Amino acid sequence: MTTLQGKTLVITGASRGIGLAIAKRAAADGANIVILAKTTEPNPKLPGTLSSAAAEIEAAGGQALPVQTDIRDEIAVARAMAAAVERFGGIDILVNNASAISLTPTAMTPMKRFDLMFGVNVRGTYCCTQAALPELLKSAKAGRNPHVLNMSPPLSMKEHWFRPHVAYSMAKYGMSECTLGHAGEFRPHGIAVNSLWPRTAIATAAMQMIPGVDLALCRKPEILADAAYLILTSDARANTGHFHIDDELLAQHGVTDFDRYAMTPGNTHFIPDFFVD
Repeated sequence: MTTLQGKTLVITGASRGIGLAIAKRAAADGANIVILAKTTEPNPKLPGTLSSAAAEIEAAGGQALPVQTDIRDEIAVARAMAAAVERFGGIDILVNNASAISLTPTAMTPMKRFDLMFGVNVRGTYCCTQAALPELLKSAKAGRNPHVLNMSPPLSMKEHWFRPHVAYSMAKYGMSECTLGHAGEFRPHGIAVNSLWPRTAIATAAMQMIPGVDLALCRKPEILADAAYLILTSDARANTGHFHIDDELLAQHGVTDFDRYAMTPGNTHFIPDFFVD
């Protein structure tokens, strides 16, 4: 079976939550993880910094390179990719996980917040993919099975996914449009581009900040980490252009025990995530 041993992954937003869980799962194989995030100082509301994430990744068995990066800044992104190449010799996998969220209607969404969501979610994903592309092409030529994984939902042009929070929905679907387009663009080169999204709400610090969310009714980030691992170890030439749902993908690979992913063991009633019909 293909593993991630010796592969170099660049993961955005990996100082905590889902990004960190994916990083640690890859680190268990002995992967090199380049962490792109902004947080260097501890925040009581959002635990996790670049240095604490790096320590967790190395404790899990991987090599970590933390690079403070605002992915809205293309110069900073280019420097981060160059740092990855200087340290590890190349890039095999890019995980576009960083995201900004505001579940607000139009009148309650300041343009500054609109710009943040589009700057991080859409532009950031596109910018990081563009910046990593030369190294991903080299990885493909070397037969190293390169992947881009966008943490974004299946495309669904239905009013009810847009009506409550038009700006956020457009920004997340923008990431998915990158998946659709880049999968087609990069297919001839042997670079896979896929999306992954949870069926249920995931217990993260960011989710905790949304009013009314009961983390006891969520699943753990590890369900996405295990699903991401299946994608990133799959044949890049055969598995591309897909919008995977975490539990569906795991079930296809024979996973039957989902209770281990529940924040509350035995719970079967979870908060559904957005965008899954």
